[in-house]
This record gives sequence, C-alpha cells and structure tokens, in this order.
Amino acid sequence: MEFKKDANAVTIEMLLIVRPQKRKTVQRVQTDRQTEISASHHSQGKAISAVVQVEGALLFHSLPTSDSLFLAGTHVTVEVHPRNTTPQLFKKFSLGKVTKLLFSGVIVPCLFPAYPWDKSSLKSMTLDLQQFEKLDAYASKVSVKNSIEELVKALLREARNDLEKVRAIWMWICHHIEYDVAGFHNKGQRSCEPKDVLHTGKSVCEGYAGLFQQMCSVAGVRCMKLSGYSKGYSYRRGQSFTGDSDHAWNAVYLDGRWHLLDSTWGSGSVNDSCSKFTFQYKEFYFLTHPALFINNHFPDNSNWQLLKPALTLKEFESNMLYNSQFYILGMLATHPETPIIQTVNGKATISIESRAPLLFMFKLQGTEEHGLMTLKKNGMKLEIYPQKTGNHKLQVFAKPAKGSEDHYNEVLEYTIECSSVDKNMCFPKDLRQPVGPSWFTERKGFLRPSHPEPIIHTNDGRCSITFTLGKDISILPSLHSDNTSLTEDMRRRHIMEIHRGNQIEFKIHLPHAGKFVLRLFAKKKSDPGNYNYIFNYLISCPNTEVKWPVFPEYYRNWAESYELLEPLAGLLPANRNVQFKLKLHSIAKAFVKGKDTSPLTLSKDGYWEGTCNTSGCTEVCVMVQENANLKFSYLLKYEVETQ
Repeated sequence: MEFKKDANAVTIEMLLIVRPQKRKTVQRVQTDRQTEISASHHSQGKAISAVVQVEGALLFHSLPTSDSLFLAGTHVTVEVHPRNTTPQLFKKFSLGKVTKLLFSGVIVPCLFPAYPWDKSSLKSMTLDLQQFEKLDAYASKVSVKNSIEELVKALLREARNDLEKVRAIWMWICHHIEYDVAGFHNKGQRSCEPKDVLHTGKSVCEGYAGLFQQMCSVAGVRCMKLSGYSKGYSYRRGQSFTGDSDHAWNAVYLDGRWHLLDSTWGSGSVNDSCSKFTFQYKEFYFLTHPALFINNHFPDNSNWQLLKPALTLKEFESNMLYNSQFYILGMLATHPETPIIQTVNGKATISIESRAPLLFMFKLQGTEEHGLMTLKKNGMKLEIYPQKTGNHKLQVFAKPAKGSEDHYNEVLEYTIECSSVDKNMCFPKDLRQPVGPSWFTERKGFLRPSHPEPIIHTNDGRCSITFTLGKDISILPSLHSDNTSLTEDMRRRHIMEIHRGNQIEFKIHLPHAGKFVLRLFAKKKSDPGNYNYIFNYLISCPNTEVKWPVFPEYYRNWAESYELLEPLAGLLPANRNVQFKLKLHSIAKAFVKGKDTSPLTLSKDGYWEGTCNTSGCTEVCVMVQENANLKFSYLLKYEVETQ
C-alpha cells in the first residue's frame, strides 16, 4: 500500500470487471459483504468511469477506452479516499503468500499475484495427486448426462472442498468429452452451448471451456472462461498471431488465488490432419504453473498470464515451444531458446538442462544422421552439421533413465537454417547416438575413461583408451568405417585389449586415414548370453600416410592377464631376427615357432623374452606349456611378409 501526497489517499492494484451497458447507467452489484461496483460505458473514444464503494470508502477512477477494453480482468489503479479521512481504516497484512487489504473487516484479495517459478513444481499450488486417486476413479465413471445440474450433483458426492469439486469436474470432462474434429472443420456442425456439449459428448475448445465454467458455477466455484492464442494443433514454428483468438481455456479461484487449466488439451489429442481424436489424459494441464502455461497459451488479457512481468505477444511468438513432456520429464531449460537456429560455419548447437539424467535421441529430417549428441548428468548437448543448405527440421526426443519405458517422447522441435556445409564433419553411417562416455556408461561399468570427449583425434593413426571396469564385466570392441573393405574379423584385429587388474586398455592402430567408429559391447562374465551394445567413440585421423597393419591373431588360450609388448604388428618382415617380449603367468615354458622353434626365457623383471628368425616361413606362432606333462598351447599367430 502506497500513500499519496494526500495523507488520506492510497493506491490499490485491483481487478475491475467492466460490462458494457446499452444505457449510460451505473450497474450495481450488491454482495453479502456490502461491496458495490459500478461502471458506466460511454461511447468509443470517451472514458470509463468506475465508482467502487467498500464499507463507506469511495473509489473513483477513469481511463480511456474502446470496445476492446470490455474484458473481465482489466487491471487498473484506483485511489481510495475514506469519507471519514481516517487512514487507520486501511490496514495491510499478509495471509500466507497472498497480500490482502482490510477495509473495516472486509477482506479484498489481490486477484493477480505473480507466480514466480522456482523450477520445483509443475503446478500453481501444492498437490498430492495420490490423494485424488479415489476421487479420480469415481468422477471419470459418473455417467449422468440428463442435465448439468444433475451431473454436478453426482460428481460432488465425493468432493469435500472447492479443490476436489474442480478436480471432479476436470476429470469428468477430460474422460467424457471428445474433440469435435468435424465441427472444427465446419462451424455449422458444432455447438458450444454447455447443454449441447453435455448431450453430444463432443465440442471444440470453446465448448470445453464453456461447459467447465457452467459446471463450476453450479458447484459454487468461481471460474472464468478465457480466450487467446495458442501453440496447438495448427501452430507452425515462428508464426505470427493476428486476428481473432484461436483457443479457450479456464481459470478457477482456489485458496485465494487464480489457477489455470485447459480441459481440451487435458482430454487427448488429434492426429496431424485433425481428422481423428484420441482420448489420452494429460495431467499436465490441470492447475499448470503460469510460468509453464504461458509457453503455449497467450490470453487476450495479459493479466490472465498471472505473471510479472507479463510477456508481450512478440515474446510469445518468438519463444521456444516446450510441450508438456519437456516439463514432465524434468527438463528445465534449453539453449538457444528460439525455435529457429542459423548455422555458423555449417554447425548448430543446442543444449538441454534437466533435473536428473535422461536418455535422448534426435532426428534431423527424419534420420539420426549429421549430428553428434553427448549425454550430461543433467541434460545433453547436440551438435548438428547439415550436409545440405536450406531449412531442416530437427526433433529431440527423451525418456527417463530408469524404468521400463522404451518409448521416446518428442520434447522439442527446431528449424535449422543452414547457409553453408562443413564437409569435414560428415560422420560414418555406423555412428550411433549418443557418442562418448557418460553417466549411462558409468552405470554399465565403464568408469574413469581416459577420453571423456566423444571424438578422439589422432594424427599418426594410433590411440590408447583406458577404463576402470566394474566387477564381472567382459568387453567386446569393434571398429567400423565407411571407407574400408576389411572384414569384421580383420577390423577387430586393429584393436588390442590389455587387462591390468580392474583396468582395461584398448590400443588402436588404424588401417588408413578417415573417420572410424569404435563400438563397445559388454556383458557379465557369468552371463552366457550375448554382448549388449553400450556406446561408441568417433576416431578421426586426417593423415593420409597412415597405414597400420593388424595386431597378431589371438587364440582362445590367450588369458586376460597376459600382455604382449612386442612385436605388436601382426605382419612380420621376412628374413629378420624379431624380438619377442610378453608378460605371461603360471606357465612352465614358452616358445616361438617359425621354421625353427626358439625358446623364450623368463627375465628378472617377469617378462618372457627371446628372438625368432623369420627366414623360410610364412607364419610365426607363440606357444606355451603350463607344466611338463601338458602339450603346447598356441597363444598368438603372426604372418610373415612374402619375399
């Protein structure tokens, strides 16, 4: 409350409900609290004069007007001059979070308090939805349709307060009124009168909102039918809104505040051509927090945004559209916040912030190509590299990290405007999203990765990747490229595994320059089943001189605890003495067999070492004998270059 220069005058922010009258008279509404509100409507371009008398206090205000001002919920400022000029008549106090004024015992609520969103709730009031389970089940099954009054009477049998009355009405409408797709296309075939909506069981948004308002009126709950623009069925990214409103919804007054809901969108959805409606209950649109509701509902009267500051229509048009699943899954924000993104040097980047880890996927023009997505503990990052100029549709999908749900829900849609193409960022077709290690791979037992980023760059064609593994995990790697004729077995031989306790190292020698995908599969050692795909890296080598041979071929007698230090190349030079060095455990003897057999000796530092001449042979094998009574076992096989 702010006192003006006149010590006996105060300023009040209040709701002025103005109704146009055919005669220039003042309409009085006598309430049980002796509150009188009067208004006179003059011709267009003149002024509206409002006189409000509250317990002996006279309020007067005038403002310019036109026909468009006759909307319930006009926010005005009035000055209060008590007739007895005693300022003590006015007291300001707080009741919960709602500021109210006391006029000699009369409580007048501030009808448009702001709803700051702390990102902790999707609702405008604290709700325990489990407490509604019995009421929801009852209300959705009520079958009375002979009159609105009888229907409301039946619904309220299980409702104990205004909130439960609203909930019962909401549940009934969402489960019994279907969207009139025929009426949407042909206005002459539809009726939005509440009684007609009840009897036919279908309508468009105007009918939903009108029936909701009428049922609340019968139930004794204050309810408003609101209209405005929406980002619904026919919305296209970046469009402007002009002309008449295209949607209707409701506001209900509960616990001293207004709350927003949309029973049309809460009941289900239509297909892309708006030719079929499917009942699909959406809890999100019941008492939705205004900070979220404004994302796709722009009321004709900005006061009904219930936000401070209110959004302008231009801001509403340019803001990103977040559908209900975006918030239901716990996402909080995106960057950028505009639905249209221009590429910079052929690249566009988006990121999502979420409360908890989520799984994501994307589609660019319907495919998972030309992108690089990485998971973060609280969201994800996506880099897009379109390989054609022009406009591209980008969709982002998400699902919970835990639970049995396999279905990804669409949460965002962008238009990528690409003016130039970066051909260097054309990815292999075998690359799967997301790329690189993350919280998800940690849960699968891949801990402390040496390369936390999704792309591994190497100029000499070699790289080494290490992880600490969880207990009882067996790993299977594979290497893929679009520009290679190597078989799957030969590609796998470009990877060497080295186990040191619970740490694993992958040595990778690329057969040529280009982009490669390193896929990693895993399973429990105790599980006899197949390996499951976990994640992949992108390995990039620009050096065209790179041409590494495969590693030697491993036999199944090779144990995880063994380690090969040299030679690493699986192709040995002909007519050479080649040095061998291996770490082998629990064996009695080791040999290298070419044309002749050469023994390896155990050194003081625990390595089996020796040489072998490659003359006169096409292959060389490493063999061991675990004890004197057993035959030799083959561990490794090398090929020898032809002369």
